[in-house]
Amino acid sequence: MILVTGGAGFIGSNFILDWLADSGEPVLNLDKLTYAGNLGSLASLRDDARHVFVQGDIGDAPLVDRLLATHRPRAIVNFAAESHVDRSIHGAGEFIETNIVGTFRLLESARGYVAALPPDEQAAFRFLHVSTDEVYGTLAPAAPAFTEQHGYEPNSPYSASKAASDHLARAWHHTHGLPVLTTNCSNNYGPYHFPEKLIPLMIVNALAGKPLPVYGDGQQVRDWLYVKDHCSAIRRVLGAGQPGQTYNIGGWNEKTNLTIVHTICDLLDELSPRAGGQSYRAQITHVADRPGHDRRYAIDARKIERELGWRPAETFDSGIRKTVAWYLANPDWVRGVQSGAYREWLTLQYGPQ
Repeated sequence: MILVTGGAGFIGSNFILDWLADSGEPVLNLDKLTYAGNLGSLASLRDDARHVFVQGDIGDAPLVDRLLATHRPRAIVNFAAESHVDRSIHGAGEFIETNIVGTFRLLESARGYVAALPPDEQAAFRFLHVSTDEVYGTLAPAAPAFTEQHGYEPNSPYSASKAASDHLARAWHHTHGLPVLTTNCSNNYGPYHFPEKLIPLMIVNALAGKPLPVYGDGQQVRDWLYVKDHCSAIRRVLGAGQPGQTYNIGGWNEKTNLTIVHTICDLLDELSPRAGGQSYRAQITHVADRPGHDRRYAIDARKIERELGWRPAETFDSGIRKTVAWYLANPDWVRGVQSGAYREWLTLQYGPQ
């Protein structure tokens, strides 16, 4: 069995679904079920004995200690995090508590658990800490992409909290010998993505006839990674990565935000045309840029390809088409996550919808 934290979130739920389909090894899923945690994403596993769900916080040391002692996982994959930059600007406290304090407590629980294992189980154990490319800061237009040797220069409360968690994970490996692996990924997209992030927000708003809010000039550049590719990379790192190492995971897909929005509009024009025949591009609205908005991120994913033989399977064109098609086919899931708190957040961030 493995322990997955944050397994009801976007990437975590995709990882669990793919893990059970790929290996069949049971998963203990610990998730706090904050606004972005959604067991509906795991509805297909409701009667599957291989998926054991526990609602709880990674910062609850007695709970985590009890779960580790009871279920004896061979690995921990830590997805649990507050992850939305905009929310971190409006209120950083939860990001500090979960991403820094929570990661510290989870590392401490793992350290105590591993120390009591037999030597062969100690040697086989892994703690995989999932992080982000945002810890590296921003890149000039022509600058080389982020490698694993790039210095940390976080520019938002979110990325600062994730950078701190990365440093803790590294320290627990080098000081305490905990077999830690760290992954830093680029922007994910795909099924089950909570509609506050760019791609699902544009799809959901477009279909609802609402404005498509684009920050500033929309020329911010991100590297885009289909979530199923990210999950396959994590499985590969967990199985063959070297403890103490960091692996950057990217999709080799640098796109401006405005290009992303145009692509989504064009796909919706094709797959779900508006009644009057007008393009969804007419709904695009430029809004004031957010404070400290990093201009460009880009991942150099050559290390994971060179050392572990992983490359993404999807191009951006294939991945975004699958993503738009998924949202069109799953309106019930979308309705289920659009709570009152979600609508209040959109009003706070972008104005009346």
